[in-house]
Amino acid sequence: MALCEINNVTKTYGEGAAQVHAVKDVTLTIEAGEFTAFVGPSGSGKTTLLNQVGCLDKPTSGSISIDGVGTSGLGDKALSQVRGDKIGFIFQSYNLIPVLTAAENVELALTLAKESGGRARAVELLNEVGLEGLADRRPNQLSGGQQQRVAVARALVKRPALVIADEPTANLDSASGTQILNLMRELNAKHGVTFLFSTHDPMVMEHARRIVVLRDGEVIEDRAGGEAISVSNVGVAAVKA
Repeated sequence: MALCEINNVTKTYGEGAAQVHAVKDVTLTIEAGEFTAFVGPSGSGKTTLLNQVGCLDKPTSGSISIDGVGTSGLGDKALSQVRGDKIGFIFQSYNLIPVLTAAENVELALTLAKESGGRARAVELLNEVGLEGLADRRPNQLSGGQQQRVAVARALVKRPALVIADEPTANLDSASGTQILNLMRELNAKHGVTFLFSTHDPMVMEHARRIVVLRDGEVIEDRAGGEAISVSNVGVAAVKA
């Protein structure tokens, strides 16, 4: 079943001679349950495309639907509703609120939505991501890998259909990065949550089940995952893990 449909999406910035095509006429379908990476060098358009899918920005032309909801023509309030109901986010810089505990960071989205049971749900998820007993620690009392586990729990707290992860391993050492990717694969398999990444990290490519390669805003390759690709020669060369 198609969870995300991207149809002829183009994103441009500027006008006239200064106009830049960050994404050019991209059409893709992301099925429910995928574990997919957008791959490419800086400037390839992968993060821009991810922002369109995540309702953080609007395409200049084309359309996107998430879980059956067309998003391209929605206003800011409606887009915010789609983000809150259907999408979770994981960022490379964790984006935790330093004055809140791990549990408070996770339950914040439920608190803002005035949903009950937030503390119990937060502790349940923290336990599931391997942080049992650490619910009351603040971010500065946690390692980078532990902070990213809090971020994973936060992304899942409202049971989204889609989790978007923008360079989720960029600030982690290789061991922590591998642990986070294994964790997300386990959660993907257990809960059927679709994960969509942007990355140039070979570890993410090796864990992904599908790799969509972008260059200069265009999709140049759509292939099975499990192998790292050289982003400096993307679409041409593959490198062994």
